[in-house]
Amino acid sequence: MNFIENIKERARKQIKTIVLPEAEDIRTLKGAEVVLKEKYANIILIGNKKEILEKAKTNNVNIQGAEIIEPNVSENYDKYVNMFYELRKHKGMTIEKAKEIVLDPVYFGMLMVKDDETTADGLVSGAIHSTADTLRPALQILKTAPDTKLVSAFFVMVVPDCEYGSKGTFVFADSGLNANPDPEELSEIAISSSKSFKQLVGEESKVAMLSYSTYGSAKSELTEKVIEATKLLKEKAPELKADGELQLDAAIIPEVAKSKAPGSSIAGEANVLVFPNLDSGNIGYKLVQRLAKAEAYGPLCQGIAKPVNDLSRGCSYMDIAGVIAITAVQAQDFDTEN
Repeated sequence: MNFIENIKERARKQIKTIVLPEAEDIRTLKGAEVVLKEKYANIILIGNKKEILEKAKTNNVNIQGAEIIEPNVSENYDKYVNMFYELRKHKGMTIEKAKEIVLDPVYFGMLMVKDDETTADGLVSGAIHSTADTLRPALQILKTAPDTKLVSAFFVMVVPDCEYGSKGTFVFADSGLNANPDPEELSEIAISSSKSFKQLVGEESKVAMLSYSTYGSAKSELTEKVIEATKLLKEKAPELKADGELQLDAAIIPEVAKSKAPGSSIAGEANVLVFPNLDSGNIGYKLVQRLAKAEAYGPLCQGIAKPVNDLSRGCSYMDIAGVIAITAVQAQDFDTEN
């Protein structure tokens, strides 16, 4: 069973409800159709009900079973206006402004996830919204998770016919959010990513702090950042299998690791790849996705108080269906932890 089919099977064991605030996009509706047909999550679509149903009918998409909510006529509209006002009044929010903002489907959806009286367990957005437009309301409304210093983003990469990583499965981080993390932030990204790998893949993480240098083969401010981040990581989480600084080939190819990083606990076996900045992380995942024809699930978020996941604006409807399954599994774990 491949990665995403395993995730779907796990999602079916405890059905969660996922909010989709981009119901005007046909990819979202087609993704919802897959989820409903395969029965691994309940779906809430936010938007104009008449327009959503018309678009589904025109495109022969079956969304029967999905709940459709229009913010402006919802029985919870006034409640959410007051909730958002209370959350943001210290930042100058007014009731009048809150009334306008809560009509935005992403904000309304986040408030549904925040509201313990609803069935909403998580949210998936980003097919037509930027990462900032998805994560800003998440941080304003849901906040960061306890004991989390940094929200970051990662991709689960599933590479076909690949002997490296965990049978071709990797976590790439941060590939979607933090532009130029300092050593402290890089160490936090590594810790969160190791947890995400364990949560979603179900195997022990082996974290490589990537650089263009291995064990001092080159020296610059760039390599020093990764060396310091690795030191902090080992101090904060000595139980983790992690090492750096490592070049990519030394991180994932055993034969190369033997010569470049002899004695390393993870070299040649890494399944969590922590990139030194967003340039390298974003370029890296897209290279693997396009050239190796890998499945790329993300950018997935870690560090938010409840499950919220971003999407690439180039995503397909099957990508959306996959991320919904991942979000549902994250919601199951959220219940276990709380």
